[in-house]
Amino acid sequence: MFVTPAYAQAAAAGGDANSMIMSLLPFALIFVIMYFLILRPQQKKVKEHAEMVKNIRRGDTIITSGGLVGKVTKVIDDDTVEFELADGIRARQMRQMITGVRAKGEPVKDAPEANGKAKGKKDKDAPAKTEGDKTEPAKDDTASS
Repeated sequence: MFVTPAYAQAAAAGGDANSMIMSLLPFALIFVIMYFLILRPQQKKVKEHAEMVKNIRRGDTIITSGGLVGKVTKVIDDDTVEFELADGIRARQMRQMITGVRAKGEPVKDAPEANGKAKGKKDKDAPAKTEGDKTEPAKDDTASS
């Protein structure tokens, strides 16, 4: 009754800028959380997949997006590889549709060794060691008693 309409409007306009910032703050906070929990890990995964696909070479055992497992026999171009599913059965696959590399194949003969050794210094007759191989002979506990 004693308050003039001009005074009531001025009070609402003064608090409007502050309340607008406070109403947008939760949206900004949600965006920041979504960036760190969803977008950033997804971008990292895409970069890792692109790097894996780029480094596929002959002899690698691959898994396709359809679930086929095969050994790469030929890298046709930047987009396509040829792989062998079984003896004499070969298929072509787009690189982007490869989901994983299970085992790395032999290095290309003209490329230098990855560990820094000079070409031709490695013993070619020695079998390649893998994590599951054991070179020590099994001990027979029954013969020692």
